[in-house]
Amino acid sequence: MKRWLLAILLPIMILLSGCSSDPVQDDLLNYVNKEMKEAAKLEETAVSAYEGVSGTNYQNDQTMYDVLNRDVIPNYSEFIKELDSVKIETDKLREIHEIYIEGADIQFNAFAIIKQAIEEQDADLIQKANDMLADARRHLREYQTKLNKLAKEHDVEIEK
Repeated sequence: MKRWLLAILLPIMILLSGCSSDPVQDDLLNYVNKEMKEAAKLEETAVSAYEGVSGTNYQNDQTMYDVLNRDVIPNYSEFIKELDSVKIETDKLREIHEIYIEGADIQFNAFAIIKQAIEEQDADLIQKANDMLADARRHLREYQTKLNKLAKEHDVEIEK
C-alpha cells in the first residue's frame, strides 16, 4: 500500500516543486542572459565611440561631429529600440528597466544636442548637453544599484 501511495504522490510533488519557482529570479536570468545581450553590445559601441572623441580624447569639432553622425547616434538609436523591445514578465524588473530606458533617452537627447551645438557653435547647448549627460549617469547608476539589489534578493549573480 505504501509503494502505491508513493508512486502517486512522488510525481505530484515533483510537479508542485516546479510550480514554486521564483518568477522574479527566472525573469532576471532571462533578462541578463538573453534579453539584454544585443542592447549591451549596441550601447557599448555607441558609448565607446563617443568616449573616443570626447573629454581628454577630444580632437576637434569636425571629428566629434562625424563620429556622432556615423557611430554614436545611429548605434544609440538602435540601442534604445532594443531596450524598448526587451520582454519582461515581472513588475519589479519592469520598474527597474524603465529607469534604464529613461536614462538612455536622456543620454540620446544629449548626443543630439551636442550635434546641434557643433552645428550652431553654441556653448550654451554644450552646457545643456553636459547637464543632461550627468542626469543620464544618475539614472544609469540608480538602475544598476536597483538591479543588483533585486538580483541579490532573488539569488542571481550578475557578472560585472
